[in-house]
Amino acid sequence: MRFIGIIPARYASTRFPGKPLAMLGGKMVIERVYRQVEGIYDDVVVATDDERIMQAVQSFGGKAVMTSTSHRSGTDRCYEALTKVGADRFDVVVNIQGDEPFIHASQLEAIRSCFSDDATDIATLVKPFTVSDGLDALENPNSPKVVVNKKMEAMYFSRSVIPYFRGKDRGEWLAGHVYYKHIGLYAYRKDVLAAITSLPQGELERVESLEQLRWLENGYTIKVATTDVETIGIDTPEDLQRAELFLQKVRS
Repeated sequence: MRFIGIIPARYASTRFPGKPLAMLGGKMVIERVYRQVEGIYDDVVVATDDERIMQAVQSFGGKAVMTSTSHRSGTDRCYEALTKVGADRFDVVVNIQGDEPFIHASQLEAIRSCFSDDATDIATLVKPFTVSDGLDALENPNSPKVVVNKKMEAMYFSRSVIPYFRGKDRGEWLAGHVYYKHIGLYAYRKDVLAAITSLPQGELERVESLEQLRWLENGYTIKVATTDVETIGIDTPEDLQRAELFLQKVRS
């Protein structure tokens, strides 16, 4: 089974324009993501809609393809990129966010392992919340939560805390139940990727603003792998500052 890692990277961003080209520890964010993925799968490519990012990736020896500026999601951008690099060459597409410079090899391997199960349509990654994370982290709506079944398949994603722990004080929830934080890393069988990009927006997706709910609504199975590795996604300039501090600690 052949895997390709595709890294969607847009220049336009409401909270952080030009984010992929921002410097982190002397390297561009997009290069750090690319280097983390390089060598893990059979191939890796950046899918962008901006010539500046295209040139930047080529400048450090990476592969990139231009995609439409009209895509609504990274999933759609991944599918166009797949058609351009040759869909017949790969069996599974792994969608790695272009703002995750600390994505770890163990996480990339974990999501690949999900496809040893022939029933897996789509795979994603979660990290258990810990007591030390605190209630604020658990209740943060920008950090989606996931509930899974006994086969480690996603049952539902929400920006709310799920499940609701009835009869327990909220301050005791993390100690009394394992809550899962969704890590936005996806992998799809290539035929499934082609199919889900043609699906209309679902009602659950519209309400929660979570694309993966569209796939669940349409009956696709999302296998879940777990990780204990903490990463720092970069959504804002403040996140970049935190990432710099994190990088300094890792190097020391």
